[in-house]
Amino acid sequence: MSGVWVFKNGVVRLVDITGSDSCQGSGRRKVLVHVATNEVVTSYEMLERILLSFGWERYYDDPDLFQFHKRSNVHLISLPKDFNKLKSMHMYDIVVKNRNVFEVRDI
Repeated sequence: MSGVWVFKNGVVRLVDITGSDSCQGSGRRKVLVHVATNEVVTSYEMLERILLSFGWERYYDDPDLFQFHKRSNVHLISLPKDFNKLKSMHMYDIVVKNRNVFEVRDI
C-alpha cells in the first residue's frame, strides 16, 4: 500500500494516495501554510527564509534538488528544483520535520 503519512491532532495515519483522501483525481489542491503567519508558502525563497529561522541550512550536494538539513539531527528535506513540481508528499515531509510550524491545507 502506498500513501502519505499525515499527522493531525497528535495522531499519525497513512493516507492512501490512490483513495478519496488524495488530491490526485479529486480536483483539490494542497498548499503549504506557515502556521504563525497563516501565509501560504508560494516560493522557495519564502520557504527558505522560514526554515533558516528554525535552524535549517541549505544543502548544496545535489544540483537537481533543493535541500535543507539540520545539524542537530539527521533530517534532510529534499524538494524538486522547480517549485511548481512541489507535491503534497513533499509538503507533508516538511510538516513532519517541523511540527507546529507548517501545515498542509486543501484549497
